[in-house]
Amino acid sequence: MIVVEAAAGRYEVHCRCGALDDLGVLMRDAGLSGAAFVVTDDRVGPLFGERALASLRAAAFEPALHAFPAGEASKNLDTVRGVYDWLLDHRAERTSAVVALGGGVVGDLAGFAAATYLRGVPFVQAPTSLLAMVDASIGGKVAVDHPRGKNLIGAFSPPRLVVEDPALLDTLPPRLLGEGFAEVIKHGLIMDPLMLDALEDDAAALLAADPGALAPMVARNAALKAAVVSGDEREGGRRMILNYGHTTGHAIEAVTGYRGILHGEAIAAGMMAAAEIGRRMGITPVAVGERQAALFERYGLPRRLPGIDTDAVMQAMLFDKKVAAKRVRWVLLEDFGAPVVRDDVPEAIVRDVLGELLA
Repeated sequence: MIVVEAAAGRYEVHCRCGALDDLGVLMRDAGLSGAAFVVTDDRVGPLFGERALASLRAAAFEPALHAFPAGEASKNLDTVRGVYDWLLDHRAERTSAVVALGGGVVGDLAGFAAATYLRGVPFVQAPTSLLAMVDASIGGKVAVDHPRGKNLIGAFSPPRLVVEDPALLDTLPPRLLGEGFAEVIKHGLIMDPLMLDALEDDAAALLAADPGALAPMVARNAALKAAVVSGDEREGGRRMILNYGHTTGHAIEAVTGYRGILHGEAIAAGMMAAAEIGRRMGITPVAVGERQAALFERYGLPRRLPGIDTDAVMQAMLFDKKVAAKRVRWVLLEDFGAPVVRDDVPEAIVRDVLGELLA
């Protein structure tokens, strides 16, 4: 059990195999009761929806379930409106809990709906993807996408509880499991270099979703994310390092209409861009970029994404949430575990690097 001590509230992250079956008990222990509204997608719902509902019923909750079409393309205000309508149809009240059962899209969207319905109702994260377990479910960032950029419509609204069951990950297709490792590798690069050794040594077991290897890795990453969020809930300082690779990655997602390229794949390409930008500026050692590229190859993540318009990506980066005084702020690596934020990256270097990455 990991604790997030944030200014907006304390909450627990329970990470263990079988945790989904204790969802209701854990919610009750967190002080929740009454109605529980499970929001999921049409890929996760058939797999785990009934288990979640059964756990909630056993703990004396009155549950209901709503599913929307899976995928980043659903992460918009139209889908949120459908969740609002469903909650209103069921007469959800301010004491009713919304439970996000799914990956990062479900967690972000359901969390945003919970933060804004009746000016805020309790919210529980029950992530089912690796990416959501190690990153998206922890920290209280909830949002939906806008055609001009990813997660531009959102809020900081921490969950009351996070329930992570790594045993669920053996149902993920290889590509969806692999994209989650982009965030795991990112954590190793920016703040836990020793974890890179484990990712190299245990790659076969991790890619096979072996619980003996994967569950400790999930818990380790959840603890890393929780520590950063506890110290900087609203991204005013250290939390910004978690955006390594995201400046370019989010722009790629926006330009491609959130279709065809998974979030983790876009972020991997963004990290490759950041490493090369840092190298050209004399900031990032060559060995950092080479090891990063080798890890991406081992975990099936792209190092280039050809066929995407460079000018469009450059334009989309101007809407990045880290832009300040109209200057794009980049997270670069001075070494393994040594990130730095820079706002003096020459546009010519960025354009040249992206031209090679996307050509």
